[in-house]
Amino acid sequence: MSESVLKNKKTSLFIILSGIFITNALIAELVGGKIFSFERTMGFEPLEITLLGDFKLQFNLTAGVLLWPVVFITTDIINEYFGKKGVKRITYITVGLIAYAFIIIYLVMQLAPADFWLDVNNTDAAGNPFNINEAFQKVFSQGLNIIFASLIAFLIGQFVDVFVFHRLRKLTGKNKIWLRATGSTLVSQLIDSFVVLIVAFYILGPWSLKQVMAVGITNYTYKFLVAVALTPLLYVAHHFIDKYLGKEEADKLAKQASEESGDTLF
Repeated sequence: MSESVLKNKKTSLFIILSGIFITNALIAELVGGKIFSFERTMGFEPLEITLLGDFKLQFNLTAGVLLWPVVFITTDIINEYFGKKGVKRITYITVGLIAYAFIIIYLVMQLAPADFWLDVNNTDAAGNPFNINEAFQKVFSQGLNIIFASLIAFLIGQFVDVFVFHRLRKLTGKNKIWLRATGSTLVSQLIDSFVVLIVAFYILGPWSLKQVMAVGITNYTYKFLVAVALTPLLYVAHHFIDKYLGKEEADKLAKQASEESGDTLF
């Protein structure tokens, strides 16, 4: 395989992985303001597990948790083949794009609503009156809190993920992909799950610390289970990447990524 063809394949691989990463991260930010009941979604009543007195544990999750496991798994794949530099590059690009979305949403919220839009959209499906502009503002203003908090949690989580991933890789070598990928994801998502909720809903929002703990525990439990369940996909991804680049070149790329990443957090 010529050097130019191989270089193009590496570039194409990074672009594809980056596209998956950015798309899921941005959508997760936009839908993260919705809290849904996992139990009712699955068709049964909330469990209401009692912990620490009146602390009720239900599976109430932010909608963003549906997508964040994909983001962190993609991080691990980028980490494996492009190292800390690759993860930092795509992380900064994603943060910039999320910040851009933050600004655009804020500016859109300042636009004066058209009269006909308010008149046409002034009742719900049951015929109950409501102010659609107020609903729009309410939904997206909460989304802005989520975006701001997620940027903080996202940056911290990404750097922790990279650090833990390469520490585990140095201990295990190129084997045990599941350990370094799943292990780094579980640590980084633990931090991400609580930082985003504390900032968005406790510091900037109306939630009590108990509510933050309840949703944080359930969010992390979900992420933990999904991260473990999706571990086989890492091997599927590695198989296709090895086939795409060639086994020898893929191993060389992964080795180079590990050597260049070092032991520092940033």
